[in-house]
Amino acid sequence: MGSTLILATRNPDKLVELRRILEAGHVPVDVGDLEEYPDMPEVAETGLSFAENALLKARAVAAFTGRPAVADDSGLCVDALNGMPGVLSARWSGRHGDDEANLRVVLGQLSDMPPGRRGAHFACAAALVLPSGAEHVTEGLLEGSLTGEPRGRNGFGYDPIFVPDGAVVTTAEMSAADKDRISHRGRALRALAPIIAALLGD
Repeated sequence: MGSTLILATRNPDKLVELRRILEAGHVPVDVGDLEEYPDMPEVAETGLSFAENALLKARAVAAFTGRPAVADDSGLCVDALNGMPGVLSARWSGRHGDDEANLRVVLGQLSDMPPGRRGAHFACAAALVLPSGAEHVTEGLLEGSLTGEPRGRNGFGYDPIFVPDGAVVTTAEMSAADKDRISHRGRALRALAPIIAALLGD
C-alpha cells in the first residue's frame, strides 16, 4: 500500500519539509514522493504562471498514481525586470538548473541599478489535486531586495543574492529553520495544510 498523499518531487529535502509542516499543523496524513513511482515521466512545466505549473505537475501525478498529489512551483520576480525571471527562474541563463549561471545573469542585468531600485520577491504556488478532479491552490510570497554580490552558502537558486525585508542577511546566510519560517514555499505549503487536513485527515 502506497502513501496517502504523493508529493511531486524526487527531492528528499522537499519531502522532509512537507512532512514537517503537516506534523506541525497536526495533519495526520502519510506523505510519500515520486521515489515510490520510478516510472513516472517528467512533466513539462509549460504554464505561464507558478499556479499553472504546480497544477500541471499535481494533475499528472494524481492521474499516474491514482492518489492525491501535491506539487509546487516557485521562482524569483525582480521589479526592475518586470517580474522576470518568474516562471523561467530555473532556466534564465538558458540551461535548466544552473544556479550559478542564472544568478550571474540576473546580477548582470541589474548591474546599473542602485540599491533602492533592486526590489524583488520570491513567489510559490502549491497545488493539491485529488483523483476525483478536485483542485486547490495556495500561494506564498517573500518580499525583499537583491544584493550586488552573492553571500552565504546555505540554500540554493537565488538565495545568495536575496535579502528579505527586515533582514540584513541573505537567505543563503540564514539557518534552514530561520529560512523555513519565512520562506515563500513554507508559506504556500502551510496554507495548504488545513485543506489537506480537511480533505484527507483521519
